[in-house]
Amino acid sequence: MPRSKRDKKISLTKTDRKGLAWKQRIIDDIRFCVEKYPNIFVFQVQNMRNNLLKDLRQEWKKNSRFIFGKNRIMQIGLGRTKAEETETDLHKLSKRLTGQVGLLFTEKSKKEVLEWAENYWAVEYARSGFVATKTVTLPAGPLEEFTHSMEPHLRSLGLPTKLEKGVVTIYSDYTVCEEGKVLTPEQARILKLLGDPMAKFRLTMKCSWSKKDGFELHVEDSVDDNQSDSAMEEEPEDDDEKEEMEGDDD
Repeated sequence: MPRSKRDKKISLTKTDRKGLAWKQRIIDDIRFCVEKYPNIFVFQVQNMRNNLLKDLRQEWKKNSRFIFGKNRIMQIGLGRTKAEETETDLHKLSKRLTGQVGLLFTEKSKKEVLEWAENYWAVEYARSGFVATKTVTLPAGPLEEFTHSMEPHLRSLGLPTKLEKGVVTIYSDYTVCEEGKVLTPEQARILKLLGDPMAKFRLTMKCSWSKKDGFELHVEDSVDDNQSDSAMEEEPEDDDEKEEMEGDDD
């Protein structure tokens, strides 16, 4: 008798041996979640922060599961092609697993998730490489929020500081960053010391799949769903720098 799609087992033949069992576990977790949850979303992360995603995982753990890992591993879990997928059209989700993206498996309705994602955001400190959303300038004068022992460190970051009667003081106006320009590591550290968060952590739901309605695109893209299966399998992995968070929710 022919085997059903649910019975197919795709092994990790193209991954390196290091961590093979762990990667297989992620694949098995994804397949378990496909069986367990009625709705699956591919979400894109803006200004990724592991601590905030971990908080979401805890808040949603009663009826949902977030998986944020290597895209190629997640693709294998869902099925990269029609031949590999465990449910019809899951390979369309796989095709959209590129960049800083993850999977949300949930019992919540599609409407509820989309409304939540539209309104959810959290402010975080910007990192090096972030494009400044505003210009920050410090006027000459005392910086009383810093202790005198901080002065050498502030000066090492480029701030024109000195101690005046034990008080950290900027002796000339200083522009920390300019709107539209990329932050340096020093600028990012200064903004954090000043308590000036500039980045917004957000999740955008790119597309979804449900046992009831199948695949649905929520953000227009240039993905060709008619692209050949072989072309999909040969695409190189593009998330080498991606922060991973595939661990248990428990």
